[in-house]
Amino acid sequence: MTATGFSRRGVLMAGGSLPLLLTAPALAQAAPEPESPAFVGKAHRINLGGFELTTLLGGTGMSQDPIATFGLNADPAEFEALSKANFIPSDRTGGSYTPTLLRTPDALVLFDTGIEPGNTVASLAAAGVKPEDVTHVVLTHMHGDHIGGLMDGDAPVFANAELVAARAEADYWAANPGDAYSAKVAPLIGKARLFDEDGEILPGIRSEAAHGHTPGHTTYLLESEGARLLLTGDSFNHYVYSVQRPAWHVRFDVDKDMGAATRRRVLVRLANEMIPFVGYHMPFPALGFIAPNSAGAWRYQPATYQFD
Repeated sequence: MTATGFSRRGVLMAGGSLPLLLTAPALAQAAPEPESPAFVGKAHRINLGGFELTTLLGGTGMSQDPIATFGLNADPAEFEALSKANFIPSDRTGGSYTPTLLRTPDALVLFDTGIEPGNTVASLAAAGVKPEDVTHVVLTHMHGDHIGGLMDGDAPVFANAELVAARAEADYWAANPGDAYSAKVAPLIGKARLFDEDGEILPGIRSEAAHGHTPGHTTYLLESEGARLLLTGDSFNHYVYSVQRPAWHVRFDVDKDMGAATRRRVLVRLANEMIPFVGYHMPFPALGFIAPNSAGAWRYQPATYQFD
């Protein structure tokens, strides 16, 4: 569509039936650009022991040339073959952004905040939660699509929540601030709780360093009444490429070799211990398992009715 709300083709097609004296401004008034539909929030709830875990759709996106994102060191022919074997196109890719809400007996914890506040708030509403109900916001890392929902203009979205993050992550972005960090994290970091090492940050929630994607990237192990689940953040960003070929370098990994090593370590653990996980960019509701696929490779198995 053009700025007036008409495509070039649409104007040409309409020209035969419109009076010639009807000018472009008049056309714009006659048929204003329709507003984009409001984002429809989605929430998927399961029970994890005595906890209630809800994944929230923070948005979706499509991009071109996925080998330039998920396979920087991949052989193009192998990338093409892997795509074909998994029934996905090799020239484009789609993904989701999935914050996770955890209700414990003592807290209501949001892990990551999505790419923009309106989407996350809409999905919280679908879960029956208001932003002011959240008691803690815990970050896996500080890339823009994970911190975008922290602030709405100059106002904190989660006004009653304590911000919790790894000190290594906060220090890196403070020294290398991008627009997202400056707008979303910097106004809040002075009151944040920063941790220096692995450990329990809240009852039943343990932080575990998973560096490489960013210098302070962190996963979180949730445990209640013997049930466990790992929030893997961006340990692997694509359900095929990064899982079945973890050695392939990912464009967004700050340290690409470390990112690949961490990716493999997390995949091995999930497969060996048979722990369910939530992956931030897995297909919504982003809940599943990792199983061995072949020597040095794994596959993503979406959850179905295991938690019903």
